[in-house]
Amino acid sequence: MLDSLFKIVFLIGFIAGSVIRKIYTRRRRRDESFERRHTVADTLVLALSGVGLIVLPLLYVFSSWLDFADYDMPAPASHAAGWTGAVVFAAALWLLWHAHVDLGHHWSPTVEVHVDHTLVTEGVYRHIRHPMYAAHFLWGIAQALLLQNWITGPALLVVFGPFCFVRVPREEQMMIDHFGDAYRDYIRRTGCMLPMLRRRVEEAPTDDQ
Repeated sequence: MLDSLFKIVFLIGFIAGSVIRKIYTRRRRRDESFERRHTVADTLVLALSGVGLIVLPLLYVFSSWLDFADYDMPAPASHAAGWTGAVVFAAALWLLWHAHVDLGHHWSPTVEVHVDHTLVTEGVYRHIRHPMYAAHFLWGIAQALLLQNWITGPALLVVFGPFCFVRVPREEQMMIDHFGDAYRDYIRRTGCMLPMLRRRVEEAPTDDQ
């Protein structure tokens, strides 16, 4: 019974996340592209992420084809994992929403900057440079806990690694090319997808300096 409930919780979260992305996709300014660095590798990792994020989860929720690979967990552990997944999913959606709000029309699903692009360093971007990717990492954890299946559960986490490996370095290099030292300083002050535990402390000058 709770397995079905956890599927419903996941589906609600999935729809909420899709609505957030759809709203800001519609608001994105399509006519102000200044530089776009979309490659074949980007297309491939986006397609791969779609399998882990959309195809396999919906196949599991709406069919029984993958039930043979369900986790074999005691009921108390299964229930605890599911409710933990619900909390993690809520955190993922909160972070995804705030990342879109703080970034505004600068957001793009492809690697690009715009004519009026400014460096956003406030809100959640004050602490991490890639909060949307962090949100999807949390989404992947929630998926593994809510959809308790060895194929569907970890699917997003499995494809998330290659996606970040391809996208993050190229995005950061583009930002360095565009913003220069301002973005290099931003890198020193923030974490990639996790907040820095402590900021770099400049050494005090000695007497002979």
